[in-house]
Amino acid sequence: MRKSEGSGGTQLKNRARGDYDQRTSSSTQIKHRNAVQGSKSSLSTSSPESARKLHPRPSDKLNPKTINPFGEQSRAPSAFAAIYSKGGIPCRLVHGSVKHRLQWECPPESLSFDPLLITLAEGLRETKHPYTFVSKEGFRELLLVRGASEKAVPLLPRLIPVLKAALVHSDDEVFERGLNALVQLSVVVGPSLNDHLKHLLTSLSKRLMDKKFKEPITSALQKLEQRGGSGSLSIIKSKIPTYCSICC
Repeated sequence: MRKSEGSGGTQLKNRARGDYDQRTSSSTQIKHRNAVQGSKSSLSTSSPESARKLHPRPSDKLNPKTINPFGEQSRAPSAFAAIYSKGGIPCRLVHGSVKHRLQWECPPESLSFDPLLITLAEGLRETKHPYTFVSKEGFRELLLVRGASEKAVPLLPRLIPVLKAALVHSDDEVFERGLNALVQLSVVVGPSLNDHLKHLLTSLSKRLMDKKFKEPITSALQKLEQRGGSGSLSIIKSKIPTYCSICC
């Protein structure tokens, strides 16, 4: 009887050990399966296809599927850039070893200011090369030609809003180009600018709060007063009461 009981106990132990071994084997298989799946997943993320998605090649830009419709490359060029690329500005940038210069296709004095001067003023709002240089230098050189005053004065009603757009621009360099262009224009048109001056002074008044622009704006106002005569002072003071006249 004891022998039978011993035999039965041994069987129970063997059965329990077998169940344990089976559970251990199943657990090992599950871990192995998960490890294999994880390995496949890591391989898929490190595949050339996924790497290409994370780090697109320059050639992928040729594929329309990779182009972001809201990206910079899909934006239409500005009006000035489009006109310049089509040869609408009769001058080209010449790169020099020391500084750049413009090469005109014909003498600037033979050119009509309408609409060239306005187009160049619109280009003052550009922020990319070569448009920034072409616009500011072209504007300056065109106003230096003989007879510039007679050509520029009739354009003031259309020219002032364009200069104002540059003066209210958030980009500091655009503002500076607009300010310089305004001073250059005042030298040419003189008191004729007074009737339009009030439309530009508000933006100058706001920029005066910025310390880095206080000196250049004050200098510009003094030149506007000098070129505009006695009538310009009251206009400037009406918009910028803190301005001190050069006559004081």
